[in-house]
Amino acid sequence: MVLELISSPPKSTSLYAVVIQLGATSGKIIPASLGRAIHAQVMDWLRLADPQTADIIHRAQVSPFSVSGLMGYRRQPRTKPGDDFIFRIGLLDGDLIEPLLKGIELWHSERLNLGECQFVLRGFYTLPGTHPLADISDYNTLANIDNISEEITLKFLSPTSFKQAKKVQPFPLPELVFDNLWRRWNTFAPPELKFPAVEWNAQIAAFELKTYALKLEASAEIGAEGWVKYQFLEPEAARIATVLANFASFAGVGRKTAMGMGQVSIQNSKFKIQN
Repeated sequence: MVLELISSPPKSTSLYAVVIQLGATSGKIIPASLGRAIHAQVMDWLRLADPQTADIIHRAQVSPFSVSGLMGYRRQPRTKPGDDFIFRIGLLDGDLIEPLLKGIELWHSERLNLGECQFVLRGFYTLPGTHPLADISDYNTLANIDNISEEITLKFLSPTSFKQAKKVQPFPLPELVFDNLWRRWNTFAPPELKFPAVEWNAQIAAFELKTYALKLEASAEIGAEGWVKYQFLEPEAARIATVLANFASFAGVGRKTAMGMGQVSIQNSKFKIQN
């Protein structure tokens, strides 16, 4: 099923990376992963502002947003009230920026419950320059990017995995990474900017990866973190891959990107996971 809000009304072509700043209100131990809880909180904000849109997103097969995990310094053995944390929301449909920000403002001073941990909202950042991880772009700008490279190095910042032959594949093979981004781009980009099917004809030149388990409620999801350098042997595939690699910092890549998995950036990007 394609996301219904794509067809009506005309969709904004903007892409947003929104940074949410939180303050801890208790001294509980913060779990390593709060991806499901952060996803639920984003949906609560959207539902508060626009229940119909939230319902459409809930039923969609492809999520129009991605989220990072909770970033910030985790004291040992437990955090202290007042400690500062952030998470990042990537919006692939620019029309969602208005209900998201409206929902955040309507939430006001109500506390956020992420798992068993409580936080207060300290601020949110949408414009480049207001926070190092906040960003705005649009599909047209990315589609016409000038700096095309036949070598692309991607950093996988949180556990990343893919479905391959009905099994989970944690190694980010070029066809899995760029086919996944291609499908996501073609779901949300304007019709005139959609890409035809691509034969990637790519190889891996170098990599440094480790596998990690990301706990999502009762189950653990295995994925790879680290970096991979991809080489593209045909100019057109390199051009499209460059566009999609830049898109990936908003979209994420692979499975469960709306729950903290598959966060990715191009090498030398400003988007880095904070410990």
